[in-house]
Amino acid sequence: MLYISTRGQAPELTFEEAMLSGLARDGGLYVPQTIPQMSHTEIKALAGLTYEETAFRVMRPFVNESFSDEVLGDLIVNAYAHFGHGARAPLVQLAPNHFLLELFHGPTLAFKDFAMQLIGQLFQDALERRGERVTIVGATSGDTGSAAIEAFRGLDNVDVFILYPHGRVSEVQRRQMTTPSEANVHALAVDGTFDDCQARLKDMFNDFAFRDEVRLAGVNSINWARVLAQVVYYFSSAVSLGAPERKVSFTVPTGNFGDIFAGYIAKRMGLPIDRLVVATNQNDILHRCLSTGGYQTSEVHPSISPSMDIQVSSNFERALFDAYDRDGAAVAQLMAELKEGGFNVSQGALETLREHFDSGRVSEDETLAQIAASHATMGELLCPHSAIGVKVAEDLRDAATPMITLATAHPAKFPDAVENASGVRPPLPHRMADLYERSERVTRVSNDLGALEELIRERRAK
Repeated sequence: MLYISTRGQAPELTFEEAMLSGLARDGGLYVPQTIPQMSHTEIKALAGLTYEETAFRVMRPFVNESFSDEVLGDLIVNAYAHFGHGARAPLVQLAPNHFLLELFHGPTLAFKDFAMQLIGQLFQDALERRGERVTIVGATSGDTGSAAIEAFRGLDNVDVFILYPHGRVSEVQRRQMTTPSEANVHALAVDGTFDDCQARLKDMFNDFAFRDEVRLAGVNSINWARVLAQVVYYFSSAVSLGAPERKVSFTVPTGNFGDIFAGYIAKRMGLPIDRLVVATNQNDILHRCLSTGGYQTSEVHPSISPSMDIQVSSNFERALFDAYDRDGAAVAQLMAELKEGGFNVSQGALETLREHFDSGRVSEDETLAQIAASHATMGELLCPHSAIGVKVAEDLRDAATPMITLATAHPAKFPDAVENASGVRPPLPHRMADLYERSERVTRVSNDLGALEELIRERRAK
């Protein structure tokens, strides 16, 4: 199994090489050269397995020679050992044929833990074998950063720098990034938006002298291993509801398109998924693109669902690559147009995208109303992102097909918005009860590539 760039001009890499590289040197994103298939019998055999056993079977074909069966199995077990629920990703029924997939039982209370805890294990094993050290730089709209810091804090072979938009994440999200005391992790508050943080991250990867000097690696959702780890819970939840004997659909609150692209990969592998529904907040560029074919960026408007306050959805490039028949030159042209403000998807590619994806948009008032309604009628307290997913799912779902909505974060990560809507202030889990009392350690930095690179040079272990 080799990995190729969505822009067609980077070397083919193994799984381990693609994981440690993150972004391809031509600016593209790595994807598998081919998508492994799981047969009806193989999918059916997942019924009754633990989450870890399912993860091994789903991920094994993508990893190949990079990790032995024994090592991969052990790393998966280690990754999920500290989750707060035995099922790891339990399903809760909201309404007839509508289910909530709780993805917030990890160490930082968000779905990012499923990928990041595993990547931490994979990175450490690979780097120890290689005798190497890397500098991980990530950009976050809230959850990726805390999940990355939690996964890599204290590890011997890694320095971690997380860029987040100053003043644009929730207090819980910020404190999860700024309170760890380990010397190898650093929270950087950037004066700008998440899109600015993401742009500076890509600039660093495209500054090859800096990239090579600090051995830059990435764990944002641009990293293929992140996407792969998220494929697993599509299989585990669908099989719990009767797949492969019947189809299921998924609704995913998303801004960067990584979580729902994992569902697309699951479908390509053979999981009988009917529809994949993109749920957006008021920063609705994905919904607008799927509706009209136009992908034109505009101002990011802060919302009560900050993890979705994004205009440049990095993983959408992977979907475009398939929609354009894996034509790297065509994707490179679209990404060049994006730097000038946007592009229009060709009619054929748009039709291909619509074969797999539906979409919906939810306003701030509708989000608050859904939090209140879900608590009153379903007995479920939702974070704003999950509420957006439930609202779109209720609006668009086919009553005859089971719908699974991804609950991407614990409501306690966004207590002000949840309390405003429902009258209930969700408490943090006991293990995090002292979060507001912990000392913070953070550096505020300008939205400037040179300043960021110099800070990273100074702070990383030599």
